[in-house]
Amino acid sequence: MKVIGLAGETGCGKSTVARESAKEKGIVWVDLDRLSWEIYRPQTPTYRRLVSHYGEGILDSDGAIDRKRLGRIVFSDHEALEALNAIVHPTVTDQLREIIREEEERGTKTLLVEGALLASSAYVNRTLFDVILWLEVDQDKRRERLQADGREEQIERTLSSPPDEQAVKIDASGTIEQTVNRIRSIVNSL
Repeated sequence: MKVIGLAGETGCGKSTVARESAKEKGIVWVDLDRLSWEIYRPQTPTYRRLVSHYGEGILDSDGAIDRKRLGRIVFSDHEALEALNAIVHPTVTDQLREIIREEEERGTKTLLVEGALLASSAYVNRTLFDVILWLEVDQDKRRERLQADGREEQIERTLSSPPDEQAVKIDASGTIEQTVNRIRSIVNSL
């Protein structure tokens, strides 16, 4: 099984490209954002560590972690963001290892793992991947896409560090089909 990481800044088209790619037979898509949301559930070890570190101010009225409140903290303070990554990423990595094992047993041909920080976080185990692809678009295109999706508040958000130099950069400024075809070519060449 090929394990392909798909990374890039907010608004580069990761989710759209992953969703389209996963329509092909033999490709399974894993969204690490959704996986991390699962480990934030109340009373999980990660939940307890986050509340202990950031305080109860990150909770909503039901006692669940309010991701917007947590986001306001971590995206305005580099140390707070690093702490979040140190708490969350090891657990996500453990979950991903289990998913890889399960998908290998199922006979999946390609596991496409989408995660914004795959190519830039020090906490990501890159040995799990055959390749990590970094989708690139210029800032104007990102702005246009985020505005079209109603996510204007994320326009100025950028990753805290550039992609790992081993990541394969892909121009994602064209159509979704063009980007999917570029990814398909790279996957087929592995």
